[in-house]
Amino acid sequence: MFYKINNMNKKQRAIFYIDGFNLYFGLKSKNWKKYYWLNLVGFCQRFLKPHQELIEVKYFTAIQKSKGKQDRQDLFLTANKQNNKFQLFLGKYLPKKINHNGTIIQTYEEKETDVHIAVQMIRDVVLERCDISILISADSDLIPPIDFIREIKPNHKIFIYFPPNRFSYDLKQKSTNYILLENHEIKFKECQFPDEITIPNGYILKRPSKWN
Repeated sequence: MFYKINNMNKKQRAIFYIDGFNLYFGLKSKNWKKYYWLNLVGFCQRFLKPHQELIEVKYFTAIQKSKGKQDRQDLFLTANKQNNKFQLFLGKYLPKKINHNGTIIQTYEEKETDVHIAVQMIRDVVLERCDISILISADSDLIPPIDFIREIKPNHKIFIYFPPNRFSYDLKQKSTNYILLENHEIKFKECQFPDEITIPNGYILKRPSKWN
């Protein structure tokens, strides 16, 4: 009897998987630059119910090539890394040439993010590290790992949180449930870091002035 009561009171474990650039460009398209200085762990925590607990927030991105953008990204990542529930997974940028009105332009293309997300989602389900997988992305390339999880663990809950101005009908169809983050602006507002953060080594992280 004790085992049954204890099991009933056990909280559902949730892990978030955040497609960094999908979220970033969603905020950018909504003109929500003021919300870039986002406490990701605090933000994700706001969506959980009392019977759920946050295990980790896994954030997937690549280091920006532009110096100014790279500096701001580094501040953002360093601020979030102060929380031990935050995990960072880095892909890479590869050079790419595109034809723009007859002119060849050198640009960069992000690689490996989808693969990292897929591997981590599957890994955490196989190792039984979570009861709920919550994906923040609208990238339909992530349907194959969801299909695989459904195959090996049909009752596993998979929620899709669509970034602002982002949506995928196919991802919605694969989800246990979904929400549109653009309808939760108050959570973005409430989960901004302080303008200045002092980290353990004494260094002060300052909110980038371009994000005001």
